[in-house]
Amino acid sequence: MQELKTKINDLSEDIEAYIEAYYELKVLKISEKASLMATQSIIASVQLTLLIFVMIFASMGLAWWIGVALNNVIAGFFIVAGIYTLLLIILIGFKKAFVPMLRNAIIKKMFEEL
Repeated sequence: MQELKTKINDLSEDIEAYIEAYYELKVLKISEKASLMATQSIIASVQLTLLIFVMIFASMGLAWWIGVALNNVIAGFFIVAGIYTLLLIILIGFKKAFVPMLRNAIIKKMFEEL
């Protein structure tokens, strides 16, 4: 009878150690995924900032170039603004197609195995 109690105690200790190790593993995996997401967010923010600067200077250059070609710099800036307005209208029109695609890509990335 004493031997059975010893085995049960050993088994309960092993189960307790297993549960504790499993919990620690989950905490480590969550920490790794959170740090990966934070790093990717920082990199994406820097890339977006640089893209914005590139777009601003490219737009200004294009507007100036069109304006010089038309002998009216102001018209060049309005033409470029019109192009961006057209792109915005297209984006708003296709929002129902873009949102699910973007949402699915984000969810897929979140549940991607490390």
